Amino acid sequence: MKLRLPPVPVVLLGSFVLLASALRADVGVGAKPLPGAEVILDGTRATLDAKWTYWQGPRFASSLPIKWKLVNDPVDAGMVLQSDDPAVTKGKYGTADIVTNKAYRDFRLHLEFLVMQPGGNSGVYLQNRYEIQIQDGDATKHGMGAVINETPSPYFLYKGIRQWNAYDIQFRAARFKDGKLVDKARVTLFFNGVKIHANQEINQVWGGANSGLDGGNDGGRGITDTPGGLKLQCEGHDVRFRNAWIKELTLDRPQTNFAPEN
Repeated sequence: MKLRLPPVPVVLLGSFVLLASALRADVGVGAKPLPGAEVILDGTRATLDAKWTYWQGPRFASSLPIKWKLVNDPVDAGMVLQSDDPAVTKGKYGTADIVTNKAYRDFRLHLEFLVMQPGGNSGVYLQNRYEIQIQDGDATKHGMGAVINETPSPYFLYKGIRQWNAYDIQFRAARFKDGKLVDKARVTLFFNGVKIHANQEINQVWGGANSGLDGGNDGGRGITDTPGGLKLQCEGHDVRFRNAWIKELTLDRPQTNFAPEN
């Protein structure tokens, strides 16, 4: 007798189509580092000082050592990183953003964040270029979980203030041949365990020179063949981070869907 499998359920939510098969046990809040991954945030000052520095862009106004605070986790046990820097006023990004000392090309990233107050704003910058937005209360293309200004916001997956959320990201850097861009950067994103952006092309750096590498080049479209660090934005809002790890990859094909080993 031929075995017939039931169809995979499909959920329609706004502009998104979610497959039940997109749910994975190795993503979401609490996901453990993969073999070969580098832990970049673990709630300790030693890791913060060893792995991170300030991005000294045109608006930089702080000074080392990093002034962001390590504070008690408001939900669980342990310590977490708080995006609080005395050099920053609300909305003035680029003043005291932090970036990893190490630069990356292709990678798999896990990071958890918690917004403490309504309207809280930060961002996760891939290669210190391409922002995955963190913004409570914003469900536009500039809002929570969006590849900023380029995709819809999967806001319905956001757990709300004072709750931990997780981004699981696979990223492939832009590719060049003879100094010319031949493949745009691409990203696949799981938000709180659900795949929401699949092999999404990224067209430019948004926000100008104060936002990151190449932001001031040709309106953000002048991408260069230079690796960059993972950056976290400080905009004068209380956003907290924990359990961040990254694994370097080599993605030869323009494909960022998660493979079993990563």
